[in-house]
Amino acid sequence: QVQLVESGGGLVQAGGSLRLSCAASGRTFSTYNIAWFRQAPGKEREFVASISGGDGSTYYADSVKGRFTISRDNAKNTVFLQMNSLKPEDTAVYYCGGSIFRSGPAARYAYWGQGTQVTVSS
Repeated sequence: QVQLVESGGGLVQAGGSLRLSCAASGRTFSTYNIAWFRQAPGKEREFVASISGGDGSTYYADSVKGRFTISRDNAKNTVFLQMNSLKPEDTAVYYCGGSIFRSGPAARYAYWGQGTQVTVSS
């Protein structure tokens, strides 16, 4: 199984920016679809953004469109999530997941990292 490790979280003021990284090891990375999910305290996990392994197609949740950008660097086995104009409601643990067959919010993600905390203060 591919192993995923998230990094880049931290504490920022509202309106600030962070860039999260999802680094993969153990398996061929370029063919995997990668997505970012987040989970706030007391809430269910929600889809944030995804990027496909086949053609690099991206998909964003409505709540982050225009503010977040997902990208990948296959040579470095890394997917990034650039988060701008952060809001307090973006506060959550952010996880990256990998899927084999589909991308987007409806895909089944079999591989997960441990998460990185993002806290946005008001």
